[in-house]
Amino acid sequence: MTSADTFANPVIPGFHPDPSICRVGDTFYLVTSSFEYFPGIPIFTSTDLVSWTQIGHVLTRVSQVDLSGAPDSGGIFAPTIRHHDGTFYVTSTNVSGRGHFIVQATDPAGPWSDPVWVDQNGIDPSLYFADDEVYFTSNVEPDPSGPHLAEPDFERGIQQSVVDPATGEVLVAPRFIWGGTGARYPEGPHLFRRGGYYYLLTAEGGTEYGHRVGVGRSTSPWGPFSASPYGPVVSHAGMTSAFQAMGHADFVELADDEWWMVCLGVRPVGQWPRHLLGRETFLARVRWTDDGWPRVGERGEVAAVQQRPGLPATGAEPPPVRDDFGADRLAPCWQFVRRPLEPAVLHARRGLLALPTESRLDGPSPTFVGRRQQHHAFTAGARLRLEAAAEGDEAGIAVRMNGDHHYALGLRRAGAVNEIVLRIRLGRLDLVRTLGTTHGLAEVDVTVRGSVDSYVFSMVDDAGHEVAAPPVDAKFLSAEVAGGFTGVMVGMYAAGAGGGRGWFDWFDYTPLSSGGSVPRDDDERVIEPDRAVLTSP
Repeated sequence: MTSADTFANPVIPGFHPDPSICRVGDTFYLVTSSFEYFPGIPIFTSTDLVSWTQIGHVLTRVSQVDLSGAPDSGGIFAPTIRHHDGTFYVTSTNVSGRGHFIVQATDPAGPWSDPVWVDQNGIDPSLYFADDEVYFTSNVEPDPSGPHLAEPDFERGIQQSVVDPATGEVLVAPRFIWGGTGARYPEGPHLFRRGGYYYLLTAEGGTEYGHRVGVGRSTSPWGPFSASPYGPVVSHAGMTSAFQAMGHADFVELADDEWWMVCLGVRPVGQWPRHLLGRETFLARVRWTDDGWPRVGERGEVAAVQQRPGLPATGAEPPPVRDDFGADRLAPCWQFVRRPLEPAVLHARRGLLALPTESRLDGPSPTFVGRRQQHHAFTAGARLRLEAAAEGDEAGIAVRMNGDHHYALGLRRAGAVNEIVLRIRLGRLDLVRTLGTTHGLAEVDVTVRGSVDSYVFSMVDDAGHEVAAPPVDAKFLSAEVAGGFTGVMVGMYAAGAGGGRGWFDWFDYTPLSSGGSVPRDDDERVIEPDRAVLTSP
């Protein structure tokens, strides 16, 4: 339990991995990875490090990011945010495009510039401004055919160059500077200075169970770097903590010389551990040993409940349950898959979201508008009217881990009626189960209720007639089963040959108090699938 002077982790729940942070005066800014989702790189702000508000995205235009060729969990990896001389900089890697890029803005809410590209291989780039030079640090891929690694050392590790952040030009060729502390896959580097030392943070062990944070230091930004004698800064490997895969950290210094760390981690659930929410953002205080090494906790453990930073608590308002789509732009929580759909889908004057019945939910560019599942137990629902133009036009609500792993409940045009269909896509398993029909252009409320064990979909018309689908197993949407680097998204979809619309009047997302099992609702309100009929409203 938390109190007025404590906080609970994670501070940004749901799929928000690879956090990077900077401070400007009394305000903090934080960015996370976004992979195949558009807009790219969500950006948050806070004044107390605990309560975070999303103010938008860094990549909001097609001219900034091309995700058309990005596979599931491809696209935008591990950004870094820094502020220097009145300008914000974000660097990241489009692993499905041209590679490393830098964008800049004077207002972190945007607009951000079009990218300049940096000719250096690897992933997870970072910037460090010092002495009129800008150090560009990334991991190095073990590929001798890769571009422009200055030294003939193709082991995994960290490389560094000097760049012009305005143009992306490499001014000093990349140089291998450190191999990490000994765990596999050293990556996610962040260079900073404290006192007479340069410190180099690394993410090691692979971004999975056994992930950890390493650190080395040197009197030069080019090394040689010596590993901390105290072991990893953070590692939950072998611990019984509810948090696992903790790693990929960034540090920030407060005005009073106190230091804090943000990092990613997962919260496994179930007898056979699995995580549904993706890698989330955690916060922990950094203490310094007498001989100048950073430590977190007593054993490198991020605690679930901690003392708050010495900053005035803001107590941010919880996000609204309902989005009625009455604003001029979609709220920043909403994202698309690979391609932008806004503004064509938003009809703010009428408070409606209109999704064209085109593509497929499992296609490369599905018509899907989703937000992150941020709680193990939740309900989400929407008011839907299907305006079909052709046989097979469909719209509804879905929970999506990736193109090959998702569940959905929708209305599908079949002759003179609309079928109520439950979609189950789990790898090669592709099932469509018809649960009932409704005549005419039905307007219905479609809902999904989630827990650590299952998702339960249902559909209700204005007369109270309900069709409830049998529970579907949540574990098949976990990263342990479905693979990848993201988390479950919940939202609205449309599919078909084109020309029709799925009209959505509102969308609700409500956290529930418990992450326990959601039982099958077998009371009299459930209509047997083979007898289910919803009348037109």
